[in-house]
Amino acid sequence: MNRKQEILRRLSGSGDYVSGQELCEMLGVSRTAVWKNIQKLKEEGYPIEAVTNKGYRLLSVEEADILDREQIASRLTTAWAGRPLICKEETGSTNDDIFALAAEGYPHGTLVVASRQTAGKGRRGRTWLSPEQGNVYMSILLKPDMRPEVTPMLTVVMALSVYQASLDLLAAQPEQTAARCRLGIKWPNDIVVSADNGPFRKLCGILTEMRMEDREISAITIGIGLNVNQTEFAPEISENASSYCLAFGRKCSRAALTAWTWNHFEENYSLFSQTQDFSKLHDAYEAGLVNRGRAVHVLDPRTPFTGTAVGINMQGELLVEPDDGSAVRTISSGEVSVRGVSGYV
Repeated sequence: MNRKQEILRRLSGSGDYVSGQELCEMLGVSRTAVWKNIQKLKEEGYPIEAVTNKGYRLLSVEEADILDREQIASRLTTAWAGRPLICKEETGSTNDDIFALAAEGYPHGTLVVASRQTAGKGRRGRTWLSPEQGNVYMSILLKPDMRPEVTPMLTVVMALSVYQASLDLLAAQPEQTAARCRLGIKWPNDIVVSADNGPFRKLCGILTEMRMEDREISAITIGIGLNVNQTEFAPEISENASSYCLAFGRKCSRAALTAWTWNHFEENYSLFSQTQDFSKLHDAYEAGLVNRGRAVHVLDPRTPFTGTAVGINMQGELLVEPDDGSAVRTISSGEVSVRGVSGYV
């Protein structure tokens, strides 16, 4: 346990002020060293009050947005997902971190969580923009016993899990917030929100990467970027992006959303693994699919077309009825993009 954790443990167990002198003696360090560690805890979101001649006191953390190992682990109910759990304030890419850990022999379920990425990845080689604070970036290590051709469906399994965790987060908000916000999934893996009947905007990006050895899967990582408490977006994405904070009108717990995501993922992964298709998850996914019944523009570079999305099949592919009356088309996420005819969804 490091000095920050020792100070936090002492303040948490006190319920009252703890003098700086007591903390100095407990840690065997100077008052300056204590003060520096207190400042670091404050920067991480811990509401610590300092009063002259009294010392330091930890206020309630219920409303604080604290993203650390303790806050996440206390909410995990999993057997393997997020075990072990590695938390970082900043990293290059959590997906790259996972592959490095896989090479070191870390087990299935290893999870890396960071508050900031400096080299985040998006789909098709794009960069995932990362602000200074307020969001969550995380990746899990999977070593699945399944056929390589079915692994792209894990991205859709992950989308369902984030959607379910997002519903949990919304349910934890005041009743009036739940009444004015609608969450959903934009096929295949974007989590979206509509506030006050406005347009759907993106909350989450998911990227799955796989490594092979001798034609067998050696490691898979699913990386997730969640816009949680971000309040401003770069001009190039501001039209389609939002955050839970902006939609809900209040700061949200990143630790809770993180833990709930993996609680749902472990259960969904188990169901998917049993059949290696969507037979056990199909209805739950379609319940959140905002494309269903809506006009869509299929951006196939060879034969783009418009139609109406009718749902997904057991492989997680989108089913679209073309406007020209031809047979229902099956759309694979690896081939094309799908947008709303008049907007993002």
